[in-house]
Order: sequence, then C-alpha cells, then structure tokens
Amino acid sequence: MNIEAVTVCVDYSDFLAHTLPLNKPHVNRLVVVTAPHDRATQRLAAHHNVHCVVTEAFYRGGDRFNKGRGINAGLMALGKRDWLLHLDADIVLPPQTRQFLERAQLDPAAIYGIDRTMCADFNAWTRYQRAPIPHYENEVFLNWAPFPTGTRIAKLDAGGYVPIGFFQLWHSNSGRLKYPEHHSTAARSDMLFALQWPRSQRLLLPEIMGIHLASDAGRGMGANWNGRQTPEFGPESQDAQRLRYE
Repeated sequence: MNIEAVTVCVDYSDFLAHTLPLNKPHVNRLVVVTAPHDRATQRLAAHHNVHCVVTEAFYRGGDRFNKGRGINAGLMALGKRDWLLHLDADIVLPPQTRQFLERAQLDPAAIYGIDRTMCADFNAWTRYQRAPIPHYENEVFLNWAPFPTGTRIAKLDAGGYVPIGFFQLWHSNSGRLKYPEHHSTAARSDMLFALQWPRSQRLLLPEIMGIHLASDAGRGMGANWNGRQTPEFGPESQDAQRLRYE
C-alpha cells in the first residue's frame, strides 16, 4: 500500500510543528503546500525533510485563499500511482493509523473519511501529550481522546455522509485527481470534491479518530477560511488570550 499525502499550510506552521512529525510516519510521501511569504512553513518542511511546494496559486485572480487550487498544486507533485490523502495541517492522526489502513480492505472505488475530536487549545494538547489515553488498547479496544467529538457532515439531498477535507483518502485509479477551484476561499471545495462519489462510495473509517488542534475554539467553524485569523497555537498566545477575556 502506497499513500501519498498533501497538506496545505499557509500561516499555520505553529500547528504543523505539532502535527507533521506525528503524521509523516503514516504515509510514504508527504507534500506540504504553502505561499511564498510563509517562510516558517518552508523551514519546517525542510527540517523534517518534506517536499514543500511554494505557490501563489491561493491568491491568483484576486482570490482571498483558494485552498482547492493549493491542494491541486500539491497533487501535481505526487506520483499518483496508488492511494492519495488530503490532510489538514491542524489534524493529528493516531499512532495505529497506518496499521488500520493496511488491514481495512479499502475499496479503490470509494472515498474515505474519519471522525475527529476537538482539542480546544494549546494547554489541553500539552496535557494530553503528557498523559494520553491510548487510542488502541489490548489489541481490541478503541479509545477516543478526552475531547468532544467533532461534527460529521451529512447532506440529505446527496444521500447522507460526506467525508470533508480535514481527511479525505481516495485511490488515484478513480480518475478524480483535481479539486474544484471555483471557490475563492477554503470553503466548500472539499465537499464538492467528495460529492463526486455516490453515497455508496463515501465511507467512514471508524477505527481512526483524528485530533483537531485549535487556538480559539470559540470562533467557530470557518474562522480561517479566508486566511489565518485565529491566535497562534502556543503558550504565549494563550496567556494573552486569557487576559483579553478576563
């Protein structure tokens, strides 16, 4: 099983510094896509020996943050001979991810998604790192992290479950090798991509539960769809944020 992954990271290196070392072992090749101004992400990719695609495609034609176009720039750098994965820069995959994928008897005609738990801030993440709940225990029990479970997406007029862009796994033989580019922000291109598969081929991998890292959970979904708006993921920004709200 060969898995090639694309992660878009523009002004998100504070998250990627935590997720990249944990996610890289699950895939055969990982490509990070960023913008020219984001030198921090470029340095981080170089440090971890990960190929980095640097492109202005996100902003072409006056777009605010065309994530679909950025994902496509990453896909163009892949060999596209087996399984392809789009993974957000703020998602941590559990340690047994690769083993579960290799044993899941995946259908090359399908697109797969996972569930995620929502880690609200840096302090919650560091507490979890110090005393984690094992994701897979005694070779039989699946345990979710001590964070609330994130929302699944289901469109009744499209049959139901839609795996969204924080984790989308599909096979290159599907012929679907390009994300929609007609949305000028990070919204909707991932959903439109998944909806190219019929409901019978949009499947959930229940053995894998990612952790979504956040620096300001109170801002709600879509806070960064037009580019980074939330505070830095780290102890300094969290202290400043607490003072602001007290």
